[in-house]
Amino acid sequence: MHLYLVQHGLAVPKDEDPARPLSARGRRDVGRMAAFLARTRPAISRVIHSGKVRAMQTALVFAETIGPGRIIEEAVDGLAPKDPPDMVATAANDWTEDTMIVGHLPHLGRLAGLLVSGNADETVVHFQPGSVVCLERGENGGGWTIAWAVRPELLGG
Repeated sequence: MHLYLVQHGLAVPKDEDPARPLSARGRRDVGRMAAFLARTRPAISRVIHSGKVRAMQTALVFAETIGPGRIIEEAVDGLAPKDPPDMVATAANDWTEDTMIVGHLPHLGRLAGLLVSGNADETVVHFQPGSVVCLERGENGGGWTIAWAVRPELLGG
């Protein structure tokens, strides 16, 4: 099973728009990242996002680019920037289908640390806006490992 952790794309400053939607660069970076991921033909069945506008916009770009058949869900709890990662980690350990989570820092970093090392305070990967980190769960209940990570800057442009 694969779990794709995605930091939302670059957002406009709060003083420009308090809702902080994606900026033009954020939309461009997320679009390029989604196109890159689509070429790998991932078997993502669900895209879960926090309720913040920038995360929802990022989730929609990924779901639309990867292709039809993806269920897009807004998380009720657990994906806010400062939420503890335990609830999402526990849920992810029970999932059987490849899933994408679109969220925020520091939550995503803490979630990755908890899943990979068992310690939410352990930094196992550095996120940037628009980054995708693919975690892979071992067979027979084995632990999570980082399969790969890509930042928008690696795609050029």
